[in-house]
Amino acid sequence: MLAEILRVFPDADLFALVDFLSDADRHAIGGRRATTTFLQRLPFAANGFRRYLPLFPRAVESLDVSGYDLVISSSHAVAKGARTHRGQLHVCYCYTPMRYAWDMRDQYLAQTGYDRGVRGVVARHTLARLRAWDRAASERVDRFIAISRHIAERIRRSYGRDATVIHPPVAVAPLRDPVSRGDYYVTVSQLVPYKRIDLIAHAFRRLPDRQLVVVGEGPERARIEAAAGGNVRFVGWCADAERDGWLAGARAFIFAAEEDFGIAPLEAHAFGTPVIAYSGGAAAETIPGLDARCPTGVLFGEQTASAIVDGIREFERNETRISREACRANAGRFTPERFRAELAGFIASCTRGDIGAPAVR
Repeated sequence: MLAEILRVFPDADLFALVDFLSDADRHAIGGRRATTTFLQRLPFAANGFRRYLPLFPRAVESLDVSGYDLVISSSHAVAKGARTHRGQLHVCYCYTPMRYAWDMRDQYLAQTGYDRGVRGVVARHTLARLRAWDRAASERVDRFIAISRHIAERIRRSYGRDATVIHPPVAVAPLRDPVSRGDYYVTVSQLVPYKRIDLIAHAFRRLPDRQLVVVGEGPERARIEAAAGGNVRFVGWCADAERDGWLAGARAFIFAAEEDFGIAPLEAHAFGTPVIAYSGGAAAETIPGLDARCPTGVLFGEQTASAIVDGIREFERNETRISREACRANAGRFTPERFRAELAGFIASCTRGDIGAPAVR
């Protein structure tokens, strides 16, 4: 996302809480180095800067962006809190209001072990203060862009602000020689609790004659693998070419998370692979279900193993209705070129005043 924003504004200066990018990742953003905060110099920041979460608001407010006419914050947490003044236009591209302070607080506390005892009391107090700061900091933004209608609604609930939706870009793979379909299903994900890979594994225990391939790593792997049946194969982290091979050859991609947008299902679509997805979050915006004129997948309504089983069976009954061409065409709605044009057009409209004057601070 940052690379695409910088392609729209190639002369922009870059600011961040910390900058520990690898050479490969830095190459993707044109070799730029960010102006960073005091967090960069704290002990163990390179691998553990998230431990300094209570200091994030102070850190982002320490960045001096006062000399710019336009400030674009690329924000899933505190970037929107950069201090700007009345003479500036501040546009926030918002991936979500920070999940651990708003909708998913209890889940994050349980995941990190900070959900009980004295640590739990301190953590909840810290997140309550962070939430209050986040609500106040949202007033520094003149215009919000949301990655989906789902997130636009979350912005409205959390901040009381309207947002324009500009979906993120998805890299569509070049058309290759046809790949023969395997008889397996696939999911690609970090193995963390909210992705609900455990539910997918449990669903396949009930479908012992179907095969599932799980691509990805994470702290949940051992627990999920221990509970999975013998028809579930865990291949771990894969290089892009190997991951793409699994996506291209699968019968369908399984997706059970409530995601803010969900790029992985659309990456599967880019290879012509149908998707079976939970309809919560933004999936209903991006995956045309069986009621669409050109369906590209099946949507199931509950985050349960039973609902996934039903979704797989519904897909198999309707598999011939879903074409590889329709899947690729759906992924083509989210190209980087489309994203750059929409972002540039939106900001041009803001500067011309076509969508109203910036908010007064």
